Amino acid sequence: MRQRGIPIKLKRAFDVMGASVLLLAAAPVFAAAAVSVRVVMGSPVLFRQRRPGFRGAPFELIKLRTMTTERDAHGNLRPDAERLGSLGKLLRRSSIDELPQLWNVLRGDMSFVGPRPLLMQYLERYSPEQARRHDVLPGITGWSQVHGRNSLDWEQKLALDVWYVDHWSLLLDAKILWLTVGTVLFARGVNHAASATMPEFLGDASQVVPAPEEGSA
Repeated sequence: MRQRGIPIKLKRAFDVMGASVLLLAAAPVFAAAAVSVRVVMGSPVLFRQRRPGFRGAPFELIKLRTMTTERDAHGNLRPDAERLGSLGKLLRRSSIDELPQLWNVLRGDMSFVGPRPLLMQYLERYSPEQARRHDVLPGITGWSQVHGRNSLDWEQKLALDVWYVDHWSLLLDAKILWLTVGTVLFARGVNHAASATMPEFLGDASQVVPAPEEGSA
């Protein structure tokens, strides 16, 4: 179902009002988390990365940093599991690392609900069906997030994203937001079974390698 007309205007109005209120309400939590990141991991406090938004147009996604920048003797970043310390795990488990994305919502780069913005290099790896996940704004939470998050394999995750695009409604968004509360409170699906973060999507479900950066979801 295409996002258009009065429903999409109402969705945008909710995004603006909700992000504004939550940015103010969560300011003390964000400040405490930012100070903790600075003390434990140093600078930078924020993780910034170009991600594909609506119709694949790039924007700069903002998160709290959850990994160190430790490198091996050859100058390569150490595996995610080694760089994701206790603080990073806490921030991910509680989804506090996602708070800066409220600014992305306020700017119109993202919505509260929609497929998660993944990595730019994935654009050329999607099948035409999978690429339809970009027919709507990406979101902080989404249909795949409340159905397994990073515990899903890529085929499942992307199929759920496309299902959301085809069945979108304000009522569905409300349901996803409600289910997200439980997902966050019980820290469901934070980690993938095979790695500390979601493996890289290569376009072929039979071939995956650990993601080289902060993680894709």
